[in-house]
Amino acid sequence: MGDSAYLKKYVEDHPNNKMAWYLLGKEYEASGQEGKAHYCYIQAGNIYEAFEASKMPSPEEVLPGYEAGLAKEKHRRQKRSGFLRKLGLALLLLLLIQIPSAHAPGEQRVVQTPLAPQKVETPTDEPETVVDSPEMDKPIAPPVAIRGPVFTAAGYGGGSEKRQQAGLSSLLALRQQIGASLPYAVVLGMEPLEDYLVWTKNMPVVVALEEDAGSGQTTLQSYDREACLCTPPDSSELQAAAAAWIPEQESLGVLRSAMLHYKQAKGQWPESLETLAGSYPNNWIAGTDEVMEQAFKPLLAQLGRSPSVKGDAVADEGASAILASGMAPGQPPYFSEPLEIIVDTDNYKLAVISGDKLIRSYTVGLGGERTPEGTYAISEKVVNPNGRDNGEFGSRGMQLSDTNYAIHGTNEPDSIGKDESLGCIRMTRKDVEELFDLVTKGTKVTIGKGILPTLESVPKERFTLGHRQDQTNPHRTYRWLD
Repeated sequence: MGDSAYLKKYVEDHPNNKMAWYLLGKEYEASGQEGKAHYCYIQAGNIYEAFEASKMPSPEEVLPGYEAGLAKEKHRRQKRSGFLRKLGLALLLLLLIQIPSAHAPGEQRVVQTPLAPQKVETPTDEPETVVDSPEMDKPIAPPVAIRGPVFTAAGYGGGSEKRQQAGLSSLLALRQQIGASLPYAVVLGMEPLEDYLVWTKNMPVVVALEEDAGSGQTTLQSYDREACLCTPPDSSELQAAAAAWIPEQESLGVLRSAMLHYKQAKGQWPESLETLAGSYPNNWIAGTDEVMEQAFKPLLAQLGRSPSVKGDAVADEGASAILASGMAPGQPPYFSEPLEIIVDTDNYKLAVISGDKLIRSYTVGLGGERTPEGTYAISEKVVNPNGRDNGEFGSRGMQLSDTNYAIHGTNEPDSIGKDESLGCIRMTRKDVEELFDLVTKGTKVTIGKGILPTLESVPKERFTLGHRQDQTNPHRTYRWLD
């Protein structure tokens, strides 16, 4: 994570959060501070054992490593005295003796038994400092009543240790986002590719966390055989639930983008879903679905924290509403940034992204040097340009910033992947129709060279909206530079 200061503050405020202790230990270990790392791993207890595939060491086993760590830190900092080293060692051994035994990793899940709030020693730049946090006396908030698992997704690549940290970090971030305990939280893994994380329909379940409010037990399960060196349980039920969560997050990403673009253009939030799904030219979105119908009002409450919305019934409803399956009450959509389009003229790729999440990547036809570089926005969306679905512009067209350039279909599919247009961006019929549903009016479009990885990421089941309105424009003849 590269943020030990944040983690130190977090464990001060949440001394019983063993995942945080584990992550802080990994930070110290990466920086060569093995003494501090050992201390954190002891606090992490069963979480350490689950992800390191070994029991916590006994006092006799940890003593040589701890002394070696102290020697390294003395050489680096030259601030520690012999008396404080002995005192720290004595405290460490005392803590080791008091730690309860845990289940060995393997096919069984590792159960963490929470400790009662107590004064804890928190590693800082001077490890002898003892912190007594006032937050320790505060009661723990009861868990939110949620049916089924709550999902998130995270970059999951590199070595096993890096993957372990990524899974734990995303669980910690999800709990912070919700602001409450989650009975069941599940992380899906996205493959890192250059500057992006690849979003797909079949992202694997990589780690899950269950919290039992009645017993106070926490169950952490890795589903990555290589990372945990264990035989994970069957994840088919979780994968089935994830298969519903993934397209629903795409719908929410489209809806959220449309609402933000509408607000930017009109100076106010849309009054209803129908406001966004109007007939041409008011077709901010290409249609609607059940997810959008359920989520519009609570999402408006989440976004509209302004005098025009705050305090009314809509805001009250949105405070506790669940936008879609696999989400917690009040949880925002996974795609926190508006969807954008990136076009790379070097490798003939067009991608849909949200921040560093690469949602789709298509092969397109271009016009060589006639395709302009720069930043645009989709100013118009039209079905069947010039009244035809098989003409030179295909079945869909998306104009770029009121120019003569557009992203559109083509009646020359062999031109895809080549420089045969007069400057526009050509797509196959299936690709352009899916893109038309994914992106809204106002979507940012960036065209440049060498700005996308060479990847084609198109699912077998395309994103498609229903309840379509009339989006044709029979009163205009388009003369884009095809």
